[in-house]
Amino acid sequence: MQNFVELGKRIYNLNNVREAHRFVVFVTRCTFNASKMRKIIKFFQSSELLSRVAETFPFVYEQPTRAFFYNRSTFEERINLIDEHMSFLQSNLKSDIVESIYSNKPLSLWQMDLDDEFKSMELTMGMEAGQRKEGLLSLKLRLNDNRPLYQIMFWIAKDKVDDWAMWIGALQGPNMEDAKEVVKKITKKCHAYRTKNLILYAAQAVARNLDLKKIYAVTNEGYYANNHVRIDRKLKTSFSDFWIETGGSHTDDDRFDLLPLIETRKSAEEIPTRKRAVYRRRFALLDEIDTAIEERIKAILIR
Repeated sequence: MQNFVELGKRIYNLNNVREAHRFVVFVTRCTFNASKMRKIIKFFQSSELLSRVAETFPFVYEQPTRAFFYNRSTFEERINLIDEHMSFLQSNLKSDIVESIYSNKPLSLWQMDLDDEFKSMELTMGMEAGQRKEGLLSLKLRLNDNRPLYQIMFWIAKDKVDDWAMWIGALQGPNMEDAKEVVKKITKKCHAYRTKNLILYAAQAVARNLDLKKIYAVTNEGYYANNHVRIDRKLKTSFSDFWIETGGSHTDDDRFDLLPLIETRKSAEEIPTRKRAVYRRRFALLDEIDTAIEERIKAILIR
């Protein structure tokens, strides 16, 4: 019990009423699942790197106790998910990079100069406490003033046939007053390529360069919460429609769609003559992103 209390104090602000309530729930759940919690505590004590990760990001102890990641996930599934994700990072990425990511120091993967209004846009990979409901890592597109445009939360784990895969827990757009106008302007800067497509394109590049074999993404049925549904029960955002639109396919688990590792590009013959110059510039931008991510990932791999 004492260990669980101390863990809870590292996770929650007891001066906040809501946080204090979550602290009590956390300790109670840990107590009723003591053997499972001891398993994950032992895992994070198994190496210096994992111990440091848990020290700076103690939410890895909270995540198994709450209905996170995807709809109807179980306590055991969440523990195994965290174990596989962290084991993959420890085996494949340099330890200082892993430690930095979980110390709220995101890794820059690509940057693009924009204009006097927005200065620049950056793609980063990192992890923040507020992203822990949908994943264990995040890819974020943000403007120079640190305003986030789009982000994808994900984790890395094996699928049913033991293939290592990226599992996307959520795709989130901008939350700002002038969001539509900002996205419209950035889309124009990206040669009419939508920013939500851009963040997915980056995720595909990251998955390929980490030598992952597949990408799965939560559907509307698989999303862990209901904050993508309006009061009238109509969707604010349809994950499922977007995944299919971008080349995804359904799986035998209606909570997940399977996405392609490589985006299909139109051939010159498929593009109207009047649009070919725009597409050439767009493809050049995507090639630049591919190269930047490949070089950055290669530099942080152990192998």
